[in-house]
Amino acid sequence: MLGDLQHYWSGAFLAANGFVGLNLLGALLLGMLIGYERSYNGRAAGMRTYGLVCMASTALTVFVGHSAFWYGGTAAYVNVDPTRVVQGVVTGIGFLGAGVIMKDGLSISGLTTAASIWAASAVGVLLGVGFYAAALLMALLCTLSMSMLQRLEARLPGRSTLEVCLTFSAADSPKFEELAAQAESRGYRVLRDSLRISFTDSQPMWRFCVVALDRARAASPDSLAQDLTTAEGVASFSIVPVRN
Repeated sequence: MLGDLQHYWSGAFLAANGFVGLNLLGALLLGMLIGYERSYNGRAAGMRTYGLVCMASTALTVFVGHSAFWYGGTAAYVNVDPTRVVQGVVTGIGFLGAGVIMKDGLSISGLTTAASIWAASAVGVLLGVGFYAAALLMALLCTLSMSMLQRLEARLPGRSTLEVCLTFSAADSPKFEELAAQAESRGYRVLRDSLRISFTDSQPMWRFCVVALDRARAASPDSLAQDLTTAEGVASFSIVPVRN
């Protein structure tokens, strides 16, 4: 028994442990690099989450390549398929990413965080199999894409969607054509398929989505709120940007 324990302190075994440890340290740092952007923007998943995901992915990948040292090198030769380990890592991280996606009405938040957590696991896998330069490059690209592409996307031509909820007085419910015309005059198009009408406390409530025909020229949400505040027959309203 004591002879078997000596294998764990041999030079080759300690060198393998040191190599795995350096991989884990690098994975932790790269994961924290990606997570800092999320933490800086006030997201729930931050540097700790990304660092742990990346480090765990590295640990589950790098140890497969050292099967000769398993159990102190005293076990029989084990034939391991690394692709199965990678498949398990990707599947497990998928469940973690699904937990940060939230849906509120027509708005969906957390998609970028979920995708970046999945990308952090891929960075860990690259580190685990020895593609250090590729892992570093991917970590930098993930950080840049989350921090810079949003600004670029905001400057490019595009359309924004708003979810509007209007509560009318009992006798002041408009016709859909009139509502669509008023929205168009402010630069928006009402999505007919999104219209939902309910009746609560003797008041009709209309919930629908509008799309800005030109994001730069359409009226801003605060301008729409000012118009609705003075609109005749509107008892209450809400305007929520649709995020996805």
